[in-house]
Amino acid sequence: MKVLKYLQFFILCSVQFAFAQLESKSIPMETSAWNAPAKASVKFESFDGRNTMLLNGKITVNDLNFSSGTLEVDVYAKTARSFAGIIFREKEGTMEEVYMRLHKSQQPDAVQYTPTFKHELAWQLYKEYQANVMFKNAGWNRLRIEVAKTTATVFVNDEKVLTVDHLKTDRIEGSVGLFALFTNRFSNFKITHKNSSHSESSTHKATVSNPNIIKTWKLTEAFPYTENAITFDQISHKKYRTVHTEASGLLPISKYVEKPSSGNFEANKEVYTVVKTTINSTTERTQRFSFDYSDKIIVYINGEAVFYGNNAFRSKGNQYQGHVDINANMLQLKLKKGENTIHCVVIDKANGWGILGKLL
Repeated sequence: MKVLKYLQFFILCSVQFAFAQLESKSIPMETSAWNAPAKASVKFESFDGRNTMLLNGKITVNDLNFSSGTLEVDVYAKTARSFAGIIFREKEGTMEEVYMRLHKSQQPDAVQYTPTFKHELAWQLYKEYQANVMFKNAGWNRLRIEVAKTTATVFVNDEKVLTVDHLKTDRIEGSVGLFALFTNRFSNFKITHKNSSHSESSTHKATVSNPNIIKTWKLTEAFPYTENAITFDQISHKKYRTVHTEASGLLPISKYVEKPSSGNFEANKEVYTVVKTTINSTTERTQRFSFDYSDKIIVYINGEAVFYGNNAFRSKGNQYQGHVDINANMLQLKLKKGENTIHCVVIDKANGWGILGKLL
């Protein structure tokens, strides 16, 4: 009898614990539930027998903090160019984003994950986090994201389409909401919380396995950029701080530097920062420097400009994405005996500000 009572008590505790771990909430499609910034265009209305939100911009749920769990929403089909998705762990303009590009059905970048750093999307820097998905061309498409610590698994219409093995912002928690560009209709937004301890922080120290990859850079703040107006004297006396790359060697610059003009896609004004690294050489020799960047770059070695490039979105045709690849560019740098300095002026307008490089 005592054993039976103990078993019943254990089962009851287990059920209560499970409910505590999984707390679900449906977010009403009505004004009082949401925090809409001035930039967002939002309208709540009945459509297709549902309560819906018609959105252009970003909007977050009032008084709701999210760390791990499941986020899911229905998005009405649309063949015209548009983006529709979910944002989470948002704080002060930095967040994780997963969105469907409904006009890109059955194309390699139909679904994308990107971090947003200080109001700036960075999708050009993360080509590996996109997927070819076929959307319904009528009715509703269901987007679901299962978030656990540092990872996210993405489903469209109950089919697994993408795994993000390491969320990039290092945010532990934050606001949650919706994102649309060129207006989309949402319904049935549901959040299921899964409790996680603070020891399950998403902060991750990247281990760079390739010894040739540049792991740390010196970085300046951001400055307005005017084409053909940069001189080496202008950049040589800037103030720098030390920053560290991701495991791939990628330095996502917006993670560390806030732009004076941001969040407006191609309507941003161009800005630049300077990154530098040093090479100590015992003799005069040449050194191979393999690198890539977004959007534009000017490379100096010991004060001499040796490369100018443009890798911006659509800079090489309407379909050109401007993704980055550490093997995309190669320079033979002439080194002197002693200390040599590489200065890179990295210029950006939108979609991802970064550099990665290795010395061979």
